[in-house]
Amino acid sequence: MSDERRMYELEYPAPAVGGDSPAGPTLIVALQGYADAGHAVESSADHIKAALESRTVATFNNDELIDYRSRRPLVTLRHHEIANVEPLELDMRVVKDNAGTPFLLLSGPEPDLRWQAFSEAVADLAERFDVSETICLYSAPMATPHTRPLVVSAHGNDRDLVGSMFTFDGMVTVPGAAAIMIERELHKRGRKVAGFTAHVPHYVAASPYPHAMYQLLQSLEDSVNLKLPLRSIERDMAKVSRQLAEQTAQSDEIAHVVQALEKNYDSEMADYRERNPQAMMPGEAELPTGEEISEAFENFLAAIEDRDRARELPLDDVAWNPTNETSTDETSTDETPTEDSDE
Repeated sequence: MSDERRMYELEYPAPAVGGDSPAGPTLIVALQGYADAGHAVESSADHIKAALESRTVATFNNDELIDYRSRRPLVTLRHHEIANVEPLELDMRVVKDNAGTPFLLLSGPEPDLRWQAFSEAVADLAERFDVSETICLYSAPMATPHTRPLVVSAHGNDRDLVGSMFTFDGMVTVPGAAAIMIERELHKRGRKVAGFTAHVPHYVAASPYPHAMYQLLQSLEDSVNLKLPLRSIERDMAKVSRQLAEQTAQSDEIAHVVQALEKNYDSEMADYRERNPQAMMPGEAELPTGEEISEAFENFLAAIEDRDRARELPLDDVAWNPTNETSTDETSTDETPTEDSDE
């Protein structure tokens, strides 16, 4: 218990975490650090916190987890005095999406120290708040062109979370991350967990790449039915796309590299489609299920019936329209207006 108190501190009074659904909230893990090409993970967390209502649930102890020599906070000096030290905020918040559905967001700098204890603490919080599923966000530099749909690959221990997303066949070895340790701990405890990785063109990995942030958040929407604010990202995406198009057009060398990447991308996607004919390919919209199609058709037929029923109602049964203050009977008359009628 004493070690738990050193690792994090719960907010008091604690904000409500559960919603109307009997299932527990979704936990999103978005830690900025090594696996964050194009700043997609950090930007996703910042965008969620800026655009949606949130309250802190737990705050982690930086002195237990952060090596300040590798992640130095910015200090502002004003008039020969220290005016501000930028805080490093590693915390868990309860957030409400656009539909009012609560979910949990763990964000901030990836810990430098005590990954095992940190992952156990996060798993303890997931159990405390009865988290239904956890999704960890990653972003990696890949040999992929910016002119093709951005790939978000998925892995996890639950088929519903991974769904028809792009997955790697065979075995893949990648460097470790604190979020992966969280995945492993949750898996050991029998809880549903998945990881989504945005494949960022390697030549833009060092700069903010809003396309990766957009696709990560879109994948979250599709997987766990959250309603996230995405429209505001589209302007930044269009701006970056124009800049990349201009740079490609101005350099034959860049254009040659992009064409080679396009050829390799198209070949790999064709092979993947052949091996996984039911998978949802990058850039494709997820097809509705049979139940969703049936429900939509039933709603369409019901709307037609309501319209036809309204047309068959007698005039006296039609609700009064407040925009028309006089009835038909009051306006109809056998008298013909004359020039003296105004007198």
